[in-house]
Amino acid sequence: MRLAQPIFVYVLIAVVPLSILLFWVAFKLKERAKRRFGNLDLIEKLSSSYSPAKHRLKILILIIALFFLLFSLARPQFGTKLTMLKRKGVDIVIALDTSLSMLAEDMKPNRLEKAKREVAGLIDRMKGDRVGLVAFAGVSFVQCPLTLDHSAAKMFLDIMDTGLIPRPGTAIADAILTSVKAFEQTERKFKVLVLITDGEDHQSDPVEAAKAASKEGIRIYTIGIGSVQGEPIPLRDRKGQVVGFKKYKDEVVVSRLDEMTLQKIALETGGKYYHATAGEMELDKIYDEIARMEKKELEGKLLTQYEDRYQYFLIFSLIFLTLEFFISERKGKKTLFKMEGEGVE
Repeated sequence: MRLAQPIFVYVLIAVVPLSILLFWVAFKLKERAKRRFGNLDLIEKLSSSYSPAKHRLKILILIIALFFLLFSLARPQFGTKLTMLKRKGVDIVIALDTSLSMLAEDMKPNRLEKAKREVAGLIDRMKGDRVGLVAFAGVSFVQCPLTLDHSAAKMFLDIMDTGLIPRPGTAIADAILTSVKAFEQTERKFKVLVLITDGEDHQSDPVEAAKAASKEGIRIYTIGIGSVQGEPIPLRDRKGQVVGFKKYKDEVVVSRLDEMTLQKIALETGGKYYHATAGEMELDKIYDEIARMEKKELEGKLLTQYEDRYQYFLIFSLIFLTLEFFISERKGKKTLFKMEGEGVE
């Protein structure tokens, strides 16, 4: 036998003795109150129809009912059966911009941290889908291959930072092509690429890369991080203090969100563009669309499933509660008549 919710065993161990203690305290307080009221023997003669034994029996039955109730909450299981667990979903690769421009603070605390929250939120929404991660700056690489282990994917996400890729820049086209290779090449459907970036790419042609992705059956959803007005890129020391801003030819670089490019990328593949918001409503919209896509069987596992048997203990609890309800605290007629006869003598 095993317990699916063993925490309730600790509750049982604590509650049952406490209940016994409370009943005992109540009994002592009742005895004390009787003594204050008058002569204890006289009170017992006046309440000759009351049966202390039956009262104790009712308390015992209540404690037993409580025991079975709490034990049923622990979900005792015994007996097993083999079941086939099948997962259906799509393959989702998330390409995350880790370039220096993602340190701009037009989204708090900065673009990169906001983007990582977006990615984590999207992973949390996934059910039977496989997820993979691609990091990119001046070049790109697969940070996490496609996996059903969402916890592992989030661990890889945590270590993604602007120092991950030493080559500067934002090579969106390279990120798309790297993501294409991360998918299974034998299929032409069940594929989604979520591209999260500020969209600034001055060194490649992302739209042409999107056309190549579309030929592979990949639908791209783009999420723009940052503002169209732009924001300077802060430089910090080891203590995290801002010591200046990134410059190019003695001029402060202002990083702006390129929405037009991201819209073209999404349109080329039948996807959509969304601007990142504080409430992350775009994630719900993207995953709603993914949920409507045709799904494939990703995994089939033969699992040993334990049978729940808590119902029996719950029934025992109800039986004892019903029994307690029908037991009267009054003495039986014969006993009461005998006591009345002894009183007459």
